[in-house]
Amino acid sequence: MSRTEFAGLITPEALAEKLGAENLVIIDIRTAADGAKTAFEAGHIPGAVHSDYAADGWRAKIGNAPGMLPPLDHLAALAGRLGIKPHDDVVIVPAGTAATDFAAAARVYWTLKFIGHGQQAILDGGFKAWTADPKRPVETGASKPKSADPYPVVAQQALRSTADSTLVAARSKQASLVDARGPSYFEGHEKSAEAARAGHIPGAIRRDYAGAFEGGKLKAQGELEKLYAAVPQGPVISYCNTGHSAAANWFVLSEVLGRDEVALYDGSMTDWTQDPDRPVATGKAA
Repeated sequence: MSRTEFAGLITPEALAEKLGAENLVIIDIRTAADGAKTAFEAGHIPGAVHSDYAADGWRAKIGNAPGMLPPLDHLAALAGRLGIKPHDDVVIVPAGTAATDFAAAARVYWTLKFIGHGQQAILDGGFKAWTADPKRPVETGASKPKSADPYPVVAQQALRSTADSTLVAARSKQASLVDARGPSYFEGHEKSAEAARAGHIPGAIRRDYAGAFEGGKLKAQGELEKLYAAVPQGPVISYCNTGHSAAANWFVLSEVLGRDEVALYDGSMTDWTQDPDRPVATGKAA
């Protein structure tokens, strides 16, 4: 895997060969559901540092929307605190137990790419896949990041869709809107607590992100191509309730299937519905 190709997924075997490399930063993002810091200290990939996806503020509550992109100075400081420098290869390690923890890894990946970092990959299958082979090393103890200067952010605005740009895309049909949620949310039978209204952005295609996973891992590329075949070629905006599960769809479309012009609407429905003038549709997709 050359420097320019360090993107997408990395297998446990490939990561094992890279252990100890000077420019390798491994970020274990296990959350409270998987034991967080306690689980990390009980066992992690050698050299990894722990970053709590929720507590470290990879997403920020802005207004009533809980999943927004944080201020860039916060992200610059966070990346620096984890020891990330511009030419490092970063491997993001979820627990590997469920689709939702992969989505957290995808959101971290997207955030690093947004601030201008060029080389990051998600460990395919997460920590669970790493420990599936007892020969692979595991170390214990506290996280010891090599601190670095605040990351020199160069924002990649094309990766992000705002409420305004999503509205323009919805009205003009300049981009396909892909909703990552299950049918009850999409059709308007239920909503997240922070959303002002239930339903979906008019014209959206529903592709439940959980369908891309089997046993905590992404399905094979061929299966993913079939699953997302209904998403037209051309620009795409991925959204959900809070920009979490939508990050997984963004990752599959952009980083696995190699589509161009795929953006994430980080605010998603919790942000969209704060303005009563923005349209919301209910019922099944047309």
